[in-house]
Amino acid sequence: MACPLAQQQGRCGLLGRSARTPVVPVSVHPLVRPCQQSARCLTAPQLAHRQQSQRFVPCASAVTAPELQLEKGGPGSTYGNDAVAKVPVERIRNFSIIAHIDHGKSTLADQLLLKTGTVAARDMVEQFMDSNEIERERGITIKLNTARMKYRSKRDGELYALNLIDTPGHVDFTYEVSRSLAACEGALLVVDASQGVEAQTLANVWLALENDLEVIPVLNKIDLPGADPERVIREIEEIIGLDCSNILKVSAKMGLGIEETLEAIVERVPAPKNTTAEPLRALVFDSYYDPYRGVVCQFKVMDGKVSRGDVIQMMNTGKEYQLDEVGVLAPHKVQVDTLYCGEVGYLAAQIKSVQDARVGDTVTQKKQPAATPLPGYQDIQPMVYCGLFPTDTDDYQDLREALEKLQLNDAALKFEPEVNNAMGFGFRCGFLGLLHMEIVQERLEREYNLDLITTAPTVVYRCKTTDGEEFTVNSPADLPDASRREWIAEPYVRLEMVTPTDYVGNLMELANGRRGEFIEMRYLTDSRTTLVFNIPLAEVVTDYFDQLKSRSKGYASMEYKITGYRENDLVKLEVKINGEPADPLSVICHRDNAYRTGRQLTSKLKELIPRQMFRVPIQACIGTKVVASEAIAPYRKDVLAKCYGGDISRKKKLLQKQAEGKKRMKALGKVEVPQEAFMAILKIDREAKDD
Repeated sequence: MACPLAQQQGRCGLLGRSARTPVVPVSVHPLVRPCQQSARCLTAPQLAHRQQSQRFVPCASAVTAPELQLEKGGPGSTYGNDAVAKVPVERIRNFSIIAHIDHGKSTLADQLLLKTGTVAARDMVEQFMDSNEIERERGITIKLNTARMKYRSKRDGELYALNLIDTPGHVDFTYEVSRSLAACEGALLVVDASQGVEAQTLANVWLALENDLEVIPVLNKIDLPGADPERVIREIEEIIGLDCSNILKVSAKMGLGIEETLEAIVERVPAPKNTTAEPLRALVFDSYYDPYRGVVCQFKVMDGKVSRGDVIQMMNTGKEYQLDEVGVLAPHKVQVDTLYCGEVGYLAAQIKSVQDARVGDTVTQKKQPAATPLPGYQDIQPMVYCGLFPTDTDDYQDLREALEKLQLNDAALKFEPEVNNAMGFGFRCGFLGLLHMEIVQERLEREYNLDLITTAPTVVYRCKTTDGEEFTVNSPADLPDASRREWIAEPYVRLEMVTPTDYVGNLMELANGRRGEFIEMRYLTDSRTTLVFNIPLAEVVTDYFDQLKSRSKGYASMEYKITGYRENDLVKLEVKINGEPADPLSVICHRDNAYRTGRQLTSKLKELIPRQMFRVPIQACIGTKVVASEAIAPYRKDVLAKCYGGDISRKKKLLQKQAEGKKRMKALGKVEVPQEAFMAILKIDREAKDD
């Protein structure tokens, strides 16, 4: 006879078996009492066995498992072999590391990962969070990276989730820093104990204060022989205005002060606001394209919560997707069930179009959408433009797709199609600086296996024609004829150079030679000075940074901000090779510098362009006026070698025949211009300013 209770609930000790069926006792937790209601269903030997073992499967009402009391994916849940532990919102800390270039941000991030056990010592490599090959080769950070750590505080014994966002330090990647700070509540300001406060240190602090972040000053490299902590602390207090009474003194390389840094993050960085009950709003601060999963977005949940399987909506584009995967980077991908307000993670939803998930977009749920999107990010304006052309015209479509995917990962990159007589089909690309341009070109060639030709960089000019029309000029080829131009305006920047006092004279000479206008000089401390100039952007984006480091022995730093446009006496210096205009080599320059620039440009091109079988003239022209000219001598065959005597008329006839052949060859021949020639203007600027 079957157990009545077992037939009703199906969960009793005999699970609905007949009394005549042999019953095998099942072991349960020793603290669980046996089910008394099923005792009458047992035979005598089974009862005896129960009295000995006292271990039976309980009824459903007998005990409630602790995990059933937790919301799926809520506080207390663990994932990835305990690599990720979910904690309440009040124990989440989102922070970033900001500093000038080479002040030790990446090394400090490595030590935090080691100290919290996020990365095992055997797996640790230098610049662990710099996953790109170019970052490791150059020793700089070019992309923001995130990592989630778990840390048990020594102060209160509670477990905390620390979300670290590592940021670049070079001025060309300021947009990456601003996007990182928008997803944080606090920031570690790392300052080199020997170098002190530098230009990008100040720029990053102002960004952090604009985002209303808690800034924690950290003095790094205190173990160096040249470290002067007291001087640098005075600089931070006097220049930045931060209270340094509780400054953290660390050596990221030696691992000193890391525990104190973690405790300061827990104690001083505020927790996110708990808005889990509100509709979902998540800010996309980075994304990349995965060939198997489509667009993968990194985001911070500002309000509400998001779970795997939810149908989400991109508020700016209106596109809807079902989430296939939700997770966190710890620092490798770990899938979770739910992310709630304050948490930083990633999502994958088979988003195939790179246009549908842009950085700065707001993610919400379809069933309960948010009323208003998040503010997002200010659209960045490129500082430098150059042309990118594939060496093989068949690769044009591959280049377009590569740029679209790279733009997803690098929101500061702008591009538009361009057609050039000499280069064919390509793209006009906008960058934040020369280093940004070099990194993008290198990533395109390495990650997408493209062979590219890059034209010389130019800035964005404004032009007004005689009929009153104003427009922007991204390339010298777009500039109208001189007879139709009323004026040309070029962008100016406010340039701040922070330098030791010993190099003030050298840097003032450099700025004055680049058409700079002196504004002010401020003594930050006894040994450090800030020089402020108004200077054309075109003079800064070429080799100014290299010259600054050279003239200050590496101790000076710079930071610039666009201030507006100003009309100047600018001309288009056009280059003609073998009588044909070479638009990619044309430049817009000041009239006073046109002759010197043209002279050295033609001289440099003469060295770089290979010799032909015919004479190749190279001319630099302003309109129809030639201001500089060079010629590449042709290869010559000795046609008189076979003449061992005879009349002079025979020799003249052979020479005349050779001249006619070269004339025909010159009319039909094409001159191959190598890649190095398109970058000649960069070398010209350096030599021209140093004369």
